Amino acid sequence: MHSTVPPPHRDKEPPMPDSGFLAALHPPVTIPGPAPSAAPVSPDGKPDHTPADGSALQRILRGPTGPGTASVALPGGLRPAPPDTGAPASAAPAEGRAVPGLYYHPVPEPDPVRVEEVSRRIKLWAEEEVQLYPEEWEGQFDGFSVGRYMVGCHPDAPTVDHLMLATRLMVAENAVDDCYCEDHGGSPVGLGGRLLLAHTAIDPFHTTAEYAPPWRESLASDAPRRAYRSAMDYFVRAAGPSQTDRYRHDMARLHMGYLAEAAWAQTGHVPEVWEYLAMRQFNNFRPCPTITDTVGGYELPADLHARPDMQRVIALAGNATTIVNDLYSYTKELKSPGRHLNLPVVIAEREQLSDRDAYLKAIEIHNELQHAFEAAAAELAEACPLPPVLRFLKGVATWVDGNHDWHRTNTYRYSLPDFW
Repeated sequence: MHSTVPPPHRDKEPPMPDSGFLAALHPPVTIPGPAPSAAPVSPDGKPDHTPADGSALQRILRGPTGPGTASVALPGGLRPAPPDTGAPASAAPAEGRAVPGLYYHPVPEPDPVRVEEVSRRIKLWAEEEVQLYPEEWEGQFDGFSVGRYMVGCHPDAPTVDHLMLATRLMVAENAVDDCYCEDHGGSPVGLGGRLLLAHTAIDPFHTTAEYAPPWRESLASDAPRRAYRSAMDYFVRAAGPSQTDRYRHDMARLHMGYLAEAAWAQTGHVPEVWEYLAMRQFNNFRPCPTITDTVGGYELPADLHARPDMQRVIALAGNATTIVNDLYSYTKELKSPGRHLNLPVVIAEREQLSDRDAYLKAIEIHNELQHAFEAAAAELAEACPLPPVLRFLKGVATWVDGNHDWHRTNTYRYSLPDFW
């Protein structure tokens, strides 16, 4: 079976403006939800920000203040414009409540026709091509809503075939996480060996004639390896060599993060907050937004991808989106067997805060990372306003917004704690 996705084009594209492009990323969409309480007013008529029981939440809703916070403002007037409530979304908003105080950008509803088609194709792939899950897991697969997820994160994909590149890889990554690390038989014991062998499904093993056949046979030995191999086969046929190598590198980062978390679980170690955040820079969503150019049908050249300022943008995007996952999956993980490390849990233990205050501090950390990502992207757009750079930055930012929206609306998987 051959992919119908054409290789990425490298022709010159019309230049994008080097100012205001980040603001243009965020369409005028309003997500309904409870409005934050108004700040009390002092006798002089100005808002009174005197600390009170809810001061942590008020501080989040106000945004960062104090020395050094000017650096999180977008340069050149690139702060997103306020929503225009008169403009309709592309479809009725899905259910779901955003984390109160979280800094995020609403997005239009994903194209329902594409969502339906991607959902149909990915289920067919999972069931018939890679035999991903037993019948009793079907409800969980459907509840993941991966079609909505990927269409929302890649609205510029030229075709459904392009969307399927990201969708297969996302499903394969989650199969590895669930079956090797967490929900469905996963364990930290022996994880390194399992991950190494699975990694050879995306980064091929080059060996002698005697030992190549048993390795090839091993790639079909379990669902995660079957999924990795198939998803990567499709991706390689559509991507350029540097895009393929980039993805493999990012997956090695991801697997290293899995191993750090597993090592802490085996020893019962609760990391310092900064140690946890360092682990999450590797165990995070980075492989997903960094293929945005392949899914978009173009290529960010390797030398531009390797720029230190581009690497900072990508790292901050991955870090912010991963804290979004920590916040939305908080109650889900508390209900799961065993102890799950997430940012609020680590903050509560290491900084001796209540569960509520630790959760609110995690929101602040996310917001600072998200502002830093946007500022870094705007600075890079100004410093290097080349069309593929601007398009890639737009794609990464769109992925960040779509990722949040999927978490917000996936009420099958996530619910918020009762802290407000």
